[in-house]
Amino acid sequence: MQSYWFGDVDGEVCTPFTGDAAARARRIRTLRATMDGFIPLAWKDAVACGVCSDRSGYFSALRDLCFAAAEQDIREQYAGKDTELLQMVRTLDGMDEMINLLSERVAEWHQVRHPAFSRKYHRTPAHVLVKSISQKQRGALGRVAQQVEQLAAARTDLAREVSSRANQVMPNTSALIGGLVAARLLSNAGGLLPLSRLPASAIQVLGARTALFTHLRTKSPSPKHGIIFQHRRVHNAPKELRGKVARALAGKLAIAARLDYFRGVLVPEFLDGAQARIDRLGAGDKP
Repeated sequence: MQSYWFGDVDGEVCTPFTGDAAARARRIRTLRATMDGFIPLAWKDAVACGVCSDRSGYFSALRDLCFAAAEQDIREQYAGKDTELLQMVRTLDGMDEMINLLSERVAEWHQVRHPAFSRKYHRTPAHVLVKSISQKQRGALGRVAQQVEQLAAARTDLAREVSSRANQVMPNTSALIGGLVAARLLSNAGGLLPLSRLPASAIQVLGARTALFTHLRTKSPSPKHGIIFQHRRVHNAPKELRGKVARALAGKLAIAARLDYFRGVLVPEFLDGAQARIDRLGAGDKP
């Protein structure tokens, strides 16, 4: 017997499947076939089964089936627990770029009005400068600086939300490197499932794409770390040990991502051992 999306064919007898396009889309996910003795589908088989009256009707029903199957796939993708976190962290990164760009523009605008300020500008943090301009300057410059301040406040709130959501979606990864860094790893990988499939060597340099391709193209030194450099265990480690710490951390993160995807709960015994080993490496001890 051969099973198709429209029904089951056994010799000369066809039993049509009763259901709408959505039900047929669910049916095709359950169908399995081997190439031994497989008979390719012809539209005349569907006509003989009574599903449609002619070739045009067959392709119309098949079109509805494809749309229903695509809609189900999209719904499943959006229902993933990491889908919203992915959009949140990408929005956060976009806000960071916009805040940095606008802060620079505001500072340059202020410098045009006050040329003597240039030396002081290089010693003043951007957020402090923007706050000072918003309080002291009038007109368009002051209003723009106020908007940048409001955007920065919204960015701070979003960062808290991202960290909180990452602790829920990626409990083990977040426990190792913090919610924000974990979320950025997830964003760079494209989701929790792709991240869980990456080897430790790829996680170690995730986010260092430019340096990696420069290494491959020009034979310059290979990058020792990417996004994980933002974590204190890596950037606080002695320079000669950073590569070793990053390598060990990436190995534990590969395991943590798999635990997050397949279990979705904290695994204290894993975290205790992982953190102890990374701390020993950071202190210069042997593993």
